[in-house]
Amino acid sequence: MKQKLVVIGAGMASGRALEHLFEMAPGTFDVTLFGAEPRGNYNRIMLSPVLSGEKTYEEIVTHDADWYVEHGVNCRFGETVTRIDRKNKTVHTQDGETAYDKLLVATGSAPFIIPVAGRDLPGVRAFRDLDDVNAMVEAAGKPGAQAVVIGGGLLGLEAAAGLHAQGMKVTVLHLMDHLLERQLDPAAGHLLKKELEGRGLKVHCKAQTKAILGEDHAEAVLLEDGTVYPADMVIMAAGIRPETRIAVDAGLHVERGVVVDDAMLTSDPDILAIGECVEHNSVCYGLVAPLYDMAKVAAQTLLDQEAAFKPVETSTKLKVTGVDVFSAGSFQGGDDSEDIVYRDAARGVYKRLVLKDDKVAGAVLYGDTADGAWYFQLLKDKEPVGDIRDKMIFGQALLSADADPFSAVAGLPDTAEICGCNGVCKGTIVQAIGEHGLTDIDGVKKFTKASASCGSCSGLVEQVLGLTLGDTYSGENQTKPMCGCTQHAHDDVRRLIIAKSLKNIPEVMQALEWTTPDGCSSCRPALNYYLLCAWPGEYVDDSQSRFVNERHHANIQKDGTFSVVPRMWGGLTNPNELRAIADVADKYEIPTVKVTGGQRIDLLGAKKEDLPSIWSELNDAGLVSGHAYGKALRTVKTCVGSEWCRFGTQDSTGMGVKLEQLTWGSWMPHKFKMAVSGCPRNCAESTIKDFGIIAVDSGWELHVGGNGGMKVRVTDFLCKVETEEEVIEHCFAFIQLYREEARYLERTAPWIERVGLDHVKEKLLDDAENRKALAERFRRSQQHAQDDPWAMQSRDPELRRTYEPLREKVIA
Repeated sequence: MKQKLVVIGAGMASGRALEHLFEMAPGTFDVTLFGAEPRGNYNRIMLSPVLSGEKTYEEIVTHDADWYVEHGVNCRFGETVTRIDRKNKTVHTQDGETAYDKLLVATGSAPFIIPVAGRDLPGVRAFRDLDDVNAMVEAAGKPGAQAVVIGGGLLGLEAAAGLHAQGMKVTVLHLMDHLLERQLDPAAGHLLKKELEGRGLKVHCKAQTKAILGEDHAEAVLLEDGTVYPADMVIMAAGIRPETRIAVDAGLHVERGVVVDDAMLTSDPDILAIGECVEHNSVCYGLVAPLYDMAKVAAQTLLDQEAAFKPVETSTKLKVTGVDVFSAGSFQGGDDSEDIVYRDAARGVYKRLVLKDDKVAGAVLYGDTADGAWYFQLLKDKEPVGDIRDKMIFGQALLSADADPFSAVAGLPDTAEICGCNGVCKGTIVQAIGEHGLTDIDGVKKFTKASASCGSCSGLVEQVLGLTLGDTYSGENQTKPMCGCTQHAHDDVRRLIIAKSLKNIPEVMQALEWTTPDGCSSCRPALNYYLLCAWPGEYVDDSQSRFVNERHHANIQKDGTFSVVPRMWGGLTNPNELRAIADVADKYEIPTVKVTGGQRIDLLGAKKEDLPSIWSELNDAGLVSGHAYGKALRTVKTCVGSEWCRFGTQDSTGMGVKLEQLTWGSWMPHKFKMAVSGCPRNCAESTIKDFGIIAVDSGWELHVGGNGGMKVRVTDFLCKVETEEEVIEHCFAFIQLYREEARYLERTAPWIERVGLDHVKEKLLDDAENRKALAERFRRSQQHAQDDPWAMQSRDPELRRTYEPLREKVIA
């Protein structure tokens, strides 16, 4: 007969314990799982990317409903356990009582709310769960919203970065002298503060909060020194405390946390406890790695197997996008220690190693954390480093005789920890690669859980893959499936669509044996594009397989309204168009009208129900869609060129207008931007566009593969031509080569870096016939390119006249 196991708390620690339990002895327990939140286990480490908008909640779910059903877990989510009756071995909720043979307490921690006036005002929140994140995102949606984050530790900085990414003005208040004082020394803390302030965050150290001001809602934070910071939202991130109330009421031994022994047993032999709520040998843990170790020990104890929790050294990496911070061990130093410090102010790099008795005792890295795993291994191994002392600060690669990019990970022993969150060592990953034929990081995640939590070890996992697979490994991973619905890679799908003459999405899924009947939100848009590109004029675009922006022909904003951007050919406009835009802005109460970086006007804040009417009235004035929402041509930026500028050598504006009219409306793998500069001064910023043109006295220089954004890439020089006709032919050919070869959602920059500039030149420059054929294929595809979606969506069919003359230019 199965034993009854009741679990209080549906978080990461209990979830991992259940995983181990079901793997080691499936069917042993009848499990009932209580969770205060109305949802199952998700990766709380990844709440920061959800807050910043980098991930969705669905992407961080670790155990979905099917998993619980598969393992027969009785889920009682949204139901709080109010009492443990140890004598009768039952737990009580508002809905009744549940009996147990064994009880696992995993109640986690509660945020520390500093005891100041105003702490109970609406608008004051912690940062602990998805409900907090949703509330923060909602607050960030209000124009001009400001937030104050109290606490400059890991949690506080992640919250601040996420709110800032959502558009809020953010101030971080920290009580100590420098940020992350538990993880960083003052020098690294100063660099971090400087970096965050450079991004637009306000950081105030030595800040002692006196009160939160406001009547019906938080309005500001007052410091002891009299400083006042306005705030529409105040985030308490000053620390956490073990959640022990239910254990105290049950009479269990509780100090700071629920006291457990090495086997994770509490003072009651039938009750175990794990996670942030426990105290082991007078220590409470807040990092995920030791919590997962506890989970495994608890599972073994429940199965009457001998096991003991042995705390290990842990390291820390900051999860704020673009900030590389690593620390491990003790970095306080002392009379019996010595420091090795490396500073490179120009690169923003700082490294500090603390040595005691000729061994690594601590490490702090800022700006360059590539050797963090190596230093951490040296720290754990406690091996003397005298022989490498003089060079070790410069990194492991310098100690190697070659410049092998995998030398750092090659030098690590099989016991070296690669994934600290899940306790996965190098040897485990290598073994899994060999046993299961793994070729990519997703496979490693599935079979070992390495890189499945915070993701900060992904680079190391990639290196282990590269080292193990050798020449057969490519970071781009040519064989990686499009998604979980198929085993086929993007390139294979494109090839088979043509080879098998597959003309619609159901045909593709049937012929290529899709495992999910209707596909998913990842593969359907890709298939829709590949079919459009392969069979222009035959395949009918499936609007339901497009992303929400493309379905509504406008960019959805964070408050649920939309952004409407009419096209302005080459950045040109006229009084009639401007009057129409102004009339629309007035009539539909558009709150923000902004000039964009692409030389257009953006109407921000349009209501969904008003979109058809807005499209209709803009079309009446001759304005067509700017496709600011589409995987298509976005803009052709121009300068005034020779018509007006005394430095202009060619008619750059005329060239830009002509190119935009000839190429607009074509669907592509990703957004595509062009620019035409009238002279080498490059006022139109042609050298950071997908296709850039710079006029010179003797013709036009053509550049490809540039982009701005988070990772700026300057274009590669393609060639120089003399005439406008040659510009157009090369432009058409380059676009068509990109359309036919790039994978869906791959910009021109990564595409060129993957296939190589020589490949592009070979197709376009070395083979004139091929170039002409590519240009002709693009010209033919433009005859069947999308008509103006605004006119097509309009209430008045006659408005389609707007785009017809433009389409005729291409046909001609």
